[in-house]
Amino acid sequence: MRVLVVNAGSSSLKLALLDHDDALLSRRDLPAVRGRAAEGALTDALAELPAPDAIGHRVVHGGNRHTAVVMDAAVAAELRELTSLAPLHQPAALAAVGVVARALPGVPAVACFDTAFHATLPAAAATYALPRAWRERWPLRRYGFHGLSHAYVARRAAELAGRPVDALRTISCHLGAGASLCAIDRGRSVETTMGFTPLEGLVMATRAGSMDPGLVLWLIEEGGLAPAAVGHALEHESGLQGLAGTADMREVTARALEGDADAGLALDVYAHRLRGAIGAMAVALGGLDVLAFTGGVGEHAAGLRARVGAGLGLLGVRVDAERNAADPVDADVAAPDAAARTLVIAAREDLEIARQVRSLPL
Repeated sequence: MRVLVVNAGSSSLKLALLDHDDALLSRRDLPAVRGRAAEGALTDALAELPAPDAIGHRVVHGGNRHTAVVMDAAVAAELRELTSLAPLHQPAALAAVGVVARALPGVPAVACFDTAFHATLPAAAATYALPRAWRERWPLRRYGFHGLSHAYVARRAAELAGRPVDALRTISCHLGAGASLCAIDRGRSVETTMGFTPLEGLVMATRAGSMDPGLVLWLIEEGGLAPAAVGHALEHESGLQGLAGTADMREVTARALEGDADAGLALDVYAHRLRGAIGAMAVALGGLDVLAFTGGVGEHAAGLRARVGAGLGLLGVRVDAERNAADPVDADVAAPDAAARTLVIAAREDLEIARQVRSLPL
């Protein structure tokens, strides 16, 4: 089955056409579907590709859906109702679904969810300590995100380590513009850093990550800021952007090496939060066999990997400086005698989406 994977992010859209053996036939990088120009660019790109047998869409939020589902009008309406939980991603994904459906009528389309992998979170990890009345009235729980990436990392890490998935305790570090960790116990997500929305957890490119909710209340009640202004700042003006004035980790790293104090602080905060969260994931797993880095930052920021690894010796992590500096892909960068393996894995959500598409009767 030839599968067209449509990966709609908050600011970009990636197309990948895979053959029945998952060989990449074509890849296109396009702007997110916002406005007629972007819709036209996607329509033109689809017209240039060989016809697929099925389409797989990455959709960030699936609510309580635990598996991929064939798209229809009812499913689209259900997913649209979840927009407030992922306002940067859900509209772009659903817009792409509509454009692709019009361009490729009759080709079955499947929605694959970033939240679905975390359906296995135990109640203790998924539940917020909020009033019962709130939890019964609204779907207030920790959903987790980047599940398609974490699911792929779990399988690929096992292949690289030469061990079965169900024999490994893996921490997957998806570090990109958005960032999250996942504690994967023998193939199942048991803890993650993102929660009700993609704002919770690590410091990210423009998102603040976890903070005291009292701070948000103070900004509104005492600082006089409108809730919408606070929300916008937490999504778009915080994280590396807020600390260093740029959301680009490469620029932050370069400026920090030149002695820029703001960039140095940004790296310190980023690495401190990341190390602490990895420690929490290891506790959830009861130990660590594999630490895997993926995503644009995870794959290419060798200095960050070395810095984070240097603070995790108590977990058996020890990074080999030479291997790590070689900008490896799908490789082990751990010291030969390290108790835990440290892997760098290319992000391939497209392969996970194609796998899920093929698992359904179409």
